[in-house]
Amino acid sequence: MTDFGTYLATQLLTGLQSTILLFVGCALVGNALAIPVALARLSPSRWLRYPAIGFVLAFRGTPLLVQLYLVYFGVGQILSGIPSIRYSPLWPLFRSAYSYAFFALSLNTAAYCSEIWRGALQGVPSGQSEAGRSLGLSKRQILRSILLPQAFRLALPAIGGQNILLLKGTALTATITLFELMGAANLVRAQTFRVYEPLLAAAFAYFMLAIVITSGFKFVERRLPSYS
Repeated sequence: MTDFGTYLATQLLTGLQSTILLFVGCALVGNALAIPVALARLSPSRWLRYPAIGFVLAFRGTPLLVQLYLVYFGVGQILSGIPSIRYSPLWPLFRSAYSYAFFALSLNTAAYCSEIWRGALQGVPSGQSEAGRSLGLSKRQILRSILLPQAFRLALPAIGGQNILLLKGTALTATITLFELMGAANLVRAQTFRVYEPLLAAAFAYFMLAIVITSGFKFVERRLPSYS
């Protein structure tokens, strides 16, 4: 391997670690938050439903890049003006680009996946809930034992697709100085003035990660019980 190839591989592997760490963390938090947001969207209480609708509309109706900038530059500037935060031991955490990227991507994923969960929950036949009530189950038991398992089966393909979009969305975090896969490719491109090699290598890495994620979701989908 040439010196350029070694340098490119070293930088991309470093960036790849950050990409995987960011993706896994945001996928776990974003998908976990999506369920309560979806339940709030379906709640008869307007105090839960309206804030959830506003949250979903805000994150689905604006570009992810704008959200990253607002969180990184806007929230970061606000926090830096609060002395109790600026001089606290946690201040390095608030200065980290990774923290802001994690926050924005997690909320963005929660907004999109909550709509998937809402549609899946509404797609479960109403007779299932009626059968649960006839057996004397509480609303919480019906949700946990009947609705969520069937909704998960319905939502899984769309959730897999949304997580692929999350993976590709991590590339935008390079614009807020996060050194992930795209940031590593940009660094190599700027330092060596070689455009195609680092960008094609980064694209290949994203492609392989997407294949792994897709295969994982298909593996889970094949092993889920059918409720038809």
